[in-house]
Amino acid sequence: MKSQPANHSPLRILHLEDSILDHELVKRELHRSGEALEIMRVDTLKDFAEALEASTFSVVLADYRLPGLTALDAWQVMLQKELRTPFVLLSGAIGESAAVAAIKVGISDYLPKEDLGKLWRVLERAIEMHRIQLEKEAADAELAQSERRLASFAEHLQDTIEQERAAIAREIHDDIGGSLAAVRFDLAWISRHTSDPAFLSHLGAASDMLTHALDASQRIMRNLRPAVLDQGLVAAVHWLATSFSRRTGLPATVRAPQKIEGLSKSIQLAAYRTTQEALTNIGKYANCTTVQIEISDTEGVLTLEVSDNGRGISAQDLAKTNSFGIRGLKERARVVGGWLDVSSQPGRGTAIILSIPLTQSASDDSGGHDT
Repeated sequence: MKSQPANHSPLRILHLEDSILDHELVKRELHRSGEALEIMRVDTLKDFAEALEASTFSVVLADYRLPGLTALDAWQVMLQKELRTPFVLLSGAIGESAAVAAIKVGISDYLPKEDLGKLWRVLERAIEMHRIQLEKEAADAELAQSERRLASFAEHLQDTIEQERAAIAREIHDDIGGSLAAVRFDLAWISRHTSDPAFLSHLGAASDMLTHALDASQRIMRNLRPAVLDQGLVAAVHWLATSFSRRTGLPATVRAPQKIEGLSKSIQLAAYRTTQEALTNIGKYANCTTVQIEISDTEGVLTLEVSDNGRGISAQDLAKTNSFGIRGLKERARVVGGWLDVSSQPGRGTAIILSIPLTQSASDDSGGHDT
């Protein structure tokens, strides 16, 4: 809605009043303030609308009931014109319910005519409150815009990270993987052309280290670029659980449908990274004996829950400014239109729950990135 300036000099007042005598009393009372002001009287809805079109006013002062109209009719005219000018009722007894109803629809204030001596203070207060409201709305709009920019930057950063991970994975595969494979062929050739026991012993140790290096590079590549997602989210989560159990010795149970169709790459990646981060945290901090992962897509919402029976997370730990892991997961969830909840009590385990509505826009691959 358009806003009219509230701090003109002189103060310009549009007075909707059918009584010339009451108008003169208002003028006399306002001039007693000693402030520079201009006051214009109209007594029909047509004149009221034309005055608003022709000029800008600091405040509207209106009787409640005039021949053929009420102040609420004038208020509707202002709403239709998208004008936001302080609007004060100055009227005889209109009843408490009518005054309350007027305030509820947005009228600034109400003053009975018998309290005319308070008029200047009421107008000042209405104009000041209007100014404060406009400043608050401007600040809120600026904050919302800043939050949108920050969210956009976070989304861009997340995409950049995934692209960098994919690039590093390709370099490991092409350069390091290729070099290690070549070393393996050389070691195999040497082993076929020597019979010295000491030499063969060293070759065996080197081959073991080479196998370890190849396995490590493969694991790093899978963590950087989850190619397993090409087989679907459920298969990828099963792979994460199996790898976690093999690495930590902790049983990780997965309960999920055989397959979930129609998930965009971005949603699958968000769920995969959430599972990955949750399992990493469990392995480092949970001190638990069991882990459960549940996936469902009921009622049009993808839900992923990773829970453990470990030591839990305190509210103070969750509120720490350096809790970037959980905050990163929450931001990743927000990017795909979802949200992340953390439920935990010290000594009673932790559950990380990701929820993503599977709307048409959320399952559209246009927002995803192939990493």
